Amino acid sequence: MAQFNSYQPNPELDLMFERVIDVPRELVWAAWTTPEQLKKWFTPAPWKTVDCEIDLRPGGIFSTMMRSPEGQEFPNLGCYLEVIKNERLVWTNALEPNFRPSKHPVETPGHECAEFSFTAVISLEPREKGTKYTALVMHSNKEDRAKHEKMGFQEGWGTALDQLVAMIKKI
Repeated sequence: MAQFNSYQPNPELDLMFERVIDVPRELVWAAWTTPEQLKKWFTPAPWKTVDCEIDLRPGGIFSTMMRSPEGQEFPNLGCYLEVIKNERLVWTNALEPNFRPSKHPVETPGHECAEFSFTAVISLEPREKGTKYTALVMHSNKEDRAKHEKMGFQEGWGTALDQLVAMIKKI
């Protein structure tokens, strides 16, 4: 299995979000890997994550159900590729659990994200007063990268991270 720590991002195909946050990486890891916690922060409000299934191992399921403010639901199904506790979490929607090829793109009217495949890498590095949080999302072509960026990648991932930090501080 590939190790994603040596991957060099391609600015033409990849989107990246980095921030240092003032919470320990073990708590960030728990927020990413515990379904009940993930549902509280994963989708930028006013959207909600109403269901989540996690089998935390390479080949395991990473599935969420997002609900729009209008009540429309959007399933997201993926497969973990790499799981290194408190360090790195890698999944893709190009594969279903047990590394089965996905039926993507799934045509979901009004939901562009379902129209392209991607691989996401969440990296957590300890810092003196918290965690360096890096989200890298890899796309297969420039068009999909541009579509994801236009959907509000930076703002959406930033809002979700703010919600994650706020949730941890309430615990």
